[in-house]
Amino acid sequence: MRKLSTLAILLAATAFLAGARLPSQGPLPQPRPDNAQATSPASPSEKVEPPAPEEVPAPQPKPEVKAPGTSPDQPSAPPAETAKPPPTEPMQGPPLPPGKLESSQTPEETKSPAEQTLEEQHLTIEPESDAEHAECTAALKALGVVFKDAPRIDDGNGCGIDKPIIVSEALPGIKLKPEATIRCPAALALARWMRESVIPAATAALPEQGRITTVNQATAYMCRLRNGAETGKISEHARGNAIDIASFHFEKGEDVAVRSRREDATLTGAFQRTVSAAGCLYFTTVLDPESDSAHETHFHLDVIKRKGGYRYCH
Repeated sequence: MRKLSTLAILLAATAFLAGARLPSQGPLPQPRPDNAQATSPASPSEKVEPPAPEEVPAPQPKPEVKAPGTSPDQPSAPPAETAKPPPTEPMQGPPLPPGKLESSQTPEETKSPAEQTLEEQHLTIEPESDAEHAECTAALKALGVVFKDAPRIDDGNGCGIDKPIIVSEALPGIKLKPEATIRCPAALALARWMRESVIPAATAALPEQGRITTVNQATAYMCRLRNGAETGKISEHARGNAIDIASFHFEKGEDVAVRSRREDATLTGAFQRTVSAAGCLYFTTVLDPESDSAHETHFHLDVIKRKGGYRYCH
């Protein structure tokens, strides 16, 4: 009986296997899900395409600039070579006389002011106000300055004084030798400097020599450039604004000459240094023997007007 049962089971299994069939299409392998995709698995019926690689933009050619009025579809002509300007040729005309400049500038205009002579600068005399001149001469009279009016001076090329005066005494009892032809503002500055600084300094430093009786001047009005040069700026002497003081004569003793006294430890040296420094209170320019070689023997004092009231004292 056991053998028959085993045989029946084998026959049944054989019949079952004979009727079974494999499916016509097996399952397709599924791609591995990316981290960026949803965590839910895709259904077998959806075809998953692999991600396309990022497209790298290809370099584009530089667009051609079309000339105005050119159709965008019309091909542009090849760029032409840059045309070189034709060589400059001299203007046609009659030949210039020898020594003439081809430029429209005159020889004077091609020079800097420092290279121009007095004649080339075409300067003019500065006019003076009648009211200001009257006020200035009244101040001179109040101080006791001895002077007289003189006719207008015009030596050409800007040299001259509109309203000159001739000073013979800088203060009462103090002669100015030789007489000085200058403008009134320069004479007034000289008188105030003498009265308020020079005389008190002399009394303190040199009492044994007595009072000052004479002021010896080297240059007053003179038509020239600065320091007597052939070219450059006009001197303030040529405008009546300057006077050079060479020495002081005292009632007793010797004259006190203006010279280099930087290392002079005497009271005479102290006197000169004091009056030189005080000069800047009255004049806008003071040059003493320590300034340069052109002023080794005198004070140069002038009343030139500068912007902002600037003064130069050395």
